[in-house]
Amino acid sequence: MPFIRAGAITVHYDLTGPAEAPVLLFANSIGTSFHVWDAVVPLLSDRFRLLRYDMRGHGLTDATPVPDGGPGYSMDDLADDAAALLDALGIARAHVCGLSIGGMMAQRLAAKAPERVASLILCDTASVIGPPEVWQTRIDAIRARGLASIAAGVMPRWFTKRFLEAEPDRVRGYVNMVARNADEGYIGCAMAIRDADLRADDARITCPTLVIVGDQDAATPPAQAEALAKAIPGALLEIIPDAGHIPCVEQPETLVALIRTFLPAA
Repeated sequence: MPFIRAGAITVHYDLTGPAEAPVLLFANSIGTSFHVWDAVVPLLSDRFRLLRYDMRGHGLTDATPVPDGGPGYSMDDLADDAAALLDALGIARAHVCGLSIGGMMAQRLAAKAPERVASLILCDTASVIGPPEVWQTRIDAIRARGLASIAAGVMPRWFTKRFLEAEPDRVRGYVNMVARNADEGYIGCAMAIRDADLRADDARITCPTLVIVGDQDAATPPAQAEALAKAIPGALLEIIPDAGHIPCVEQPETLVALIRTFLPAA
């Protein structure tokens, strides 16, 4: 169970695959740990050195305090965390695949530190994920009743109706994954999403970029993915059928096929 000091926090991470292979960094969505990528890693480990980590305040990575009424985390903080992890592991440059808030972090990282990002794969994310009132309502509920109080309610925004009905035990596992994060970590990241507008950053991204979205994503619908792909010069767009907001869980083989097709050209 590897941990490393990266910047100001201790980060839980996993690094696997051939030592000489190009690095592919995965960034998780809000409420999940790096295990959200479990089904993807075995399908790519022959060709890439795969780096997963728990985002600040998630899984087993440190959660820094978020005072009531004070500032939360920022997208700059999260991008700096990723850069610090690369530094700590001696990795100069990586392909970056981010899901939801992980995709927002990846956009910010590519804009502010383009020398660190070989290419971007932006899964079920957007330049702006709002409206802010949705996030503030969620933050207030967590402060009042704890993260467990909202965990089950996010599942219909993450998964298709088919998956919810066919996989109740797996869905329950993801409810547990959300509920067992640090309240402070979720609140801090929710504030980062609430306050982020990455449209100016997107216009500055120069690396090859693939935008992917599930056709039934209720959290960041295909229209938002289309707008994101148009905002990033030269970006490609792929839509995964019968998938919601977390295609690495619902459609891992399809997601991996898209990654394998994209990266040779990157």
